[in-house]
Amino acid sequence: MPADDTAPAARSAARSRAGVALRGGTDRARRPVAARAPRPGTPRAPGGNGVRRLYEQARKAWDRPLTAYYLILGSALLITVLGLVMVYSASMIKALELSLPASYFFRKQFLAAVIGTGLLLLASRMPSKLHRALAYPLLMGTVFLMVLVQIPGIGHAVNGNQNWIYLGGPFQLQPSEFGKLALILWGADLLARKQDKRLLTQWKHMLVPLVPVAFILLGLIMLGGDMGTAIILTAILFGLLWLAGAPTRLFAGVLGVAGFVGLMLIRTNENRMSRLSCIGAIDLGPQGECWQAVHGIYALASGGWFGSGLGASVEKWGQLPEPHTDFIFAIAGEELGLAGTLSVLALFAALGYAGIRVAGRTEEPFVRYAAGGVTTWITAQAVVNIGAVLGLLPIAGVPLPLFSYGGSALLPSMFAVGLLIAFAREDPAAKAALAVRRPGVRWKTMRRRVKRRPSGER
Repeated sequence: MPADDTAPAARSAARSRAGVALRGGTDRARRPVAARAPRPGTPRAPGGNGVRRLYEQARKAWDRPLTAYYLILGSALLITVLGLVMVYSASMIKALELSLPASYFFRKQFLAAVIGTGLLLLASRMPSKLHRALAYPLLMGTVFLMVLVQIPGIGHAVNGNQNWIYLGGPFQLQPSEFGKLALILWGADLLARKQDKRLLTQWKHMLVPLVPVAFILLGLIMLGGDMGTAIILTAILFGLLWLAGAPTRLFAGVLGVAGFVGLMLIRTNENRMSRLSCIGAIDLGPQGECWQAVHGIYALASGGWFGSGLGASVEKWGQLPEPHTDFIFAIAGEELGLAGTLSVLALFAALGYAGIRVAGRTEEPFVRYAAGGVTTWITAQAVVNIGAVLGLLPIAGVPLPLFSYGGSALLPSMFAVGLLIAFAREDPAAKAALAVRRPGVRWKTMRRRVKRRPSGER
C-alpha cells in the first residue's frame, strides 16, 4: 500500500519538473530574441538599412558594364532633340526677318540631324581598325578644304570670318569643324603607334609631328579669323598631350607659347579686344559693343525658375544677335528657365563623365586617346559657349555642341559621339552584357531551361 500511495505523487512531481524544464527551455530559447531588441537611444536599423540598400543598388547600377554606353547614347540624343526644339523656337523670327518660312532653319537642322544620326550609327558599328584607317584621309581632305577656303572666289566670309565654302543653294560647309575630328583621329593613331614602339618617353617623339600638324591647322583657321575654333583645337591638342603623359615642364611650355600667341592675336584686333572687355558687362557700352553679351544676360534673367514657355522669348525679336547659333543657350534659359538650363548642363555633364569613363577603363591606347580627345572637344566647347553666354568668358563665336544651329558643326559632333558609343561597346564586359541581351541568345537560353524541367511539371 505505501508503495502504491507514493507512485502517483512521484509521477506528478516528475510531470511538474518536466513542465518547469520545458518552460525554462522555452524562456532560454526566447532570451536571445529579446536580447536582439534595439536599446533606447540607438538608431533604428530598418531606416538605416533602407538608405544603405538604396545606396548599394545605385552604386551597383552605376558600375554596370553598359552604364557608359547608355549615358552616351541617351544624353547625346536628348541634347540633339532638345536642340532641334530650341532651334525651331529661336530661329522663327530670324527667318521671317529674312523673308523666309518660319521653319526654314529648323528644316535644315532637321536634315542635318537625320544625316548625323546615320553617321552616328555608322561610326558606332565600325571597328577601331577602320577608324584608324580613316585618320589620314580625313586629315588630308580637311587640310585641302581649309586651303580652298582661303582662295578668293571659293571661300566665303560670314560675320567677318572667311571659313565657309558654298555647296550650292542654301547649303554651305565649314571645313574647320571637321578639322577637330581629323586632329583627334590622326593624333590618337599617331600616339598609339608611338606608344606601341615605346617612343613617348622622348619629348621629341611626343611633340613631333603632332604639334607641327596642329599648328598648321591652327594657322589655316586663324587666316580666316576664326578665333573660337582655334581655341577648341588648342584644347584638343592639350588634351592629347595630357593623355600621352607629357611632363609638366613640357606641357607648361607648350601652353605658354600658345597663350602668348593667342594674347598677341587678341591685342592686334579691335573686335577681339572689345569681346574681352565685355566679360561680366552689365552696360551696353558707349557704342553698344557689349550689346550681345548684355542681352544674353537679360534673356537668362527674365527666364526665372521655369521660363516663359516655348516660343515666348522676347529677346529673339531682334534684340539678341545669333539667337539660334552662339546664344541659343540664352534663349533656352528665357523660355525654359533655370530648370531647363540645369537640365542641359546635366546632360553635358553625363556625356563628359561617360567619355572619361570609356577612356579610363580601356587598355587599348588608340581608344583611350580618341575617347579622351572627343570628350575634351565636346566639354571644352560647351564650357566656352555657356561661359560666354553667362558673361564669364569672352564671346568666342563657337556653337553649343549638338544643340546650336549649324550642320557643319552637328555632323562631325554626331560622328564623334558614334566613336564613343563604339568604344563603349568594345569593352569586354559590355560585349558580354550586350550578347546576353540579344533576342536569339535569350530564346536559346530559355529553350535549354525548358528542356531541363521535369516531365510532370508544367
